[in-house]
Amino acid sequence: MTMPPIPDRLEKGRPYPMGATPDGLGTNFAVFSANAEKIELCLFEPTGRREVARLALPDCTDEVWHGYLPGAFEGLIYGYRAYGPFDPARGHRFNPAKLLLDPYARQLSGQLRWSDALFGYRVGGMRGDLSLDRRDSAAAMPKGMVVGNTVDWGDDRAPDVAWSDTVIYETHVRGLTMRRSDVRPHERGTFSALGSPRIIDHLLKLGITSVELMPIHAFLQERFLLEKGLRNYWGYSTLAFFAPEPSFLSTGSLHELRAAIRRLHAAGIEVILDVVYNHTCEGNELGPTLSFRGLDNASYYRLVPGDERYYINDTGCGNTVNLSHPRVLQMVMDSLRYWATAFRVDGFRFDLGVTLGREGNGFDPGSGFFDVIRQDPVLSRCKLIAEPWDIGPDGYQLGCLPPGFAEWNDSFRDGVRRFWRGEEGQRGNLAARLSGSGELFDRRFRKPWASINYVASHDGFTLADLVAYEYKHNLANGEDNRDGHDGNYSANWGEEGPSPDLAIQETRARVARAMLATVFFSHGTPMLLAGDEFSRTQRGNNNAYCQDNDISWVDWEQAQAPQGRSLTAFVARLNEIRGRYPILRAPRFLHGHEALSESLRDIGWFDETGAELAGEGWHADGGQTLALRRAGRTPTGGFDILLLLLNGRPHPVSFTLPEPVLTWRLLVDSAAGVVPEERGIVGQTAVEGRSVRLLAAHMAPHAAPSPAPRPAASPAWPPPTRSDF
Repeated sequence: MTMPPIPDRLEKGRPYPMGATPDGLGTNFAVFSANAEKIELCLFEPTGRREVARLALPDCTDEVWHGYLPGAFEGLIYGYRAYGPFDPARGHRFNPAKLLLDPYARQLSGQLRWSDALFGYRVGGMRGDLSLDRRDSAAAMPKGMVVGNTVDWGDDRAPDVAWSDTVIYETHVRGLTMRRSDVRPHERGTFSALGSPRIIDHLLKLGITSVELMPIHAFLQERFLLEKGLRNYWGYSTLAFFAPEPSFLSTGSLHELRAAIRRLHAAGIEVILDVVYNHTCEGNELGPTLSFRGLDNASYYRLVPGDERYYINDTGCGNTVNLSHPRVLQMVMDSLRYWATAFRVDGFRFDLGVTLGREGNGFDPGSGFFDVIRQDPVLSRCKLIAEPWDIGPDGYQLGCLPPGFAEWNDSFRDGVRRFWRGEEGQRGNLAARLSGSGELFDRRFRKPWASINYVASHDGFTLADLVAYEYKHNLANGEDNRDGHDGNYSANWGEEGPSPDLAIQETRARVARAMLATVFFSHGTPMLLAGDEFSRTQRGNNNAYCQDNDISWVDWEQAQAPQGRSLTAFVARLNEIRGRYPILRAPRFLHGHEALSESLRDIGWFDETGAELAGEGWHADGGQTLALRRAGRTPTGGFDILLLLLNGRPHPVSFTLPEPVLTWRLLVDSAAGVVPEERGIVGQTAVEGRSVRLLAAHMAPHAAPSPAPRPAASPAWPPPTRSDF
């Protein structure tokens, strides 16, 4: 584009909306700073290399600085400089030598190039972060680009998948397609490839309803990683909350992301964004000055009371965003609403969600963040998922978020892992997980979908590595294997890492299928990690945040191997059965209190002898077997009944099927993979070691005895609470 004529001064403009807003005649600029004394708008020629003007924003209204530039259209490159006190001890770190990115920038121009000039203090100086660095940082900084928001979405419609029908596929935009040979090289790892027909066909084959994308907000490549020859792959280091990561755009146009979302929507697949509003990439007091720190450090971040030089670090990432400040909270809400409207995303997964709910006295489920988002007419209709922990005081809050939010359930993850690696005494724990973790979520009229059930996510071992490694192998990260979790509840089944032993391979495959079946046949929302459907490995790395290479990228050659094809078909089968039987997607918690007939309640728990579990029976014989029966009414008035048999022992176990006597058919046998449905099972059935069988029966209306009076409580429920394990 050509540069507009540059006036001597800006017109007054408006304090709203925030950011750079073109109107066809010019552009309005508005930026928040409560403590600045002056803010300058800096204009750059189209390449972004040369600064051509600095114009002071002429007015400040309610702590929002604003000005209007006539003739400034889309594509204009800009940044800010903020003047004010440089007094770190009081929390102020203004330095007009540092070019600052607009917090509302909708697209970035150029890349950050690491230089000591990016720091507001003299790196290596005697006074540390207390010394002022006067070098200009503009040459090393990415800049903002003026972007319009007029888009024709055509006939795009949100899939609007009910929570009870939701199946999530967690993936990474870059890693999903970098190894796709059928995608053009320049499109691999981008939004264009995400929306390609072959990717969508794969998701549909699996029965996926919602893709959850790891961070797509523009993020920082940390200096310490680049110096080690590594890169930030995961992206949990946000630089700009309104701009997509430039490396994910093969065309450089925002329409590429919109096109991918439209294609996914057309296939009935939702898009959920993993968003990081709990901290920024600027780090602690020794971090660079890129945006928020230079605009108003004391407002944007939580600082240590009485020692404001330092940052409260509830996130473990150096700083904590101050959502108690109304303007900072507004920025987060504006960002969410922008992605929900300008890009029509269907939901959000909040990284370290507990941090977002922290007020001055700690975590509060009634915090400003939760209150504002739950009443918002746009955002309250989105799918909202939170990671219910951070590293701050009382940071573990699983089950304590307010209604409207689903939560990543690491209790499910760890409980399923422990049962299937053969630990004794896990029967009660597994029973609770299978039932939607009601002891955690059945409050305030929440539903089973509030539990996001998974055994593997981006953070930790893949499913294949869970059954191949007992220890993390993170040496490639350059931290001497000190990083990553130590408590993985994994097992290698005889040999660490890849094994030529066919017996070990068979055991690993069997346990992996059993864990997948447990995820899909539990109440709650199942989540599958990309590539787990065909045994993707990270070679034992359980913290691959910095591995932007084939350690992290999805291996599509493995998907075409016989084992990969077989497992993919098995996952598709699990999902098909989940969709076929509403009782697997129960819209409410089942506690065994509802009697459907004299001998049939909505849910029941049994041991391998067919005896209903109660009291000490939960702990008998090591608690490595479990039978779960669920029943639900059909539209014709009869009952569909499912019996899930789980055998965590290494050898086969004959299960006596609980009364009433029914004729069952076999839907799934995880020991064998995908098999034809077997009919005519009566009385007993053998379940192979470390495997799952799912049986189905139907009771016609005339065959069902009249319901007995509703009991006050089932003798089988509840299973032991977590304190009993």
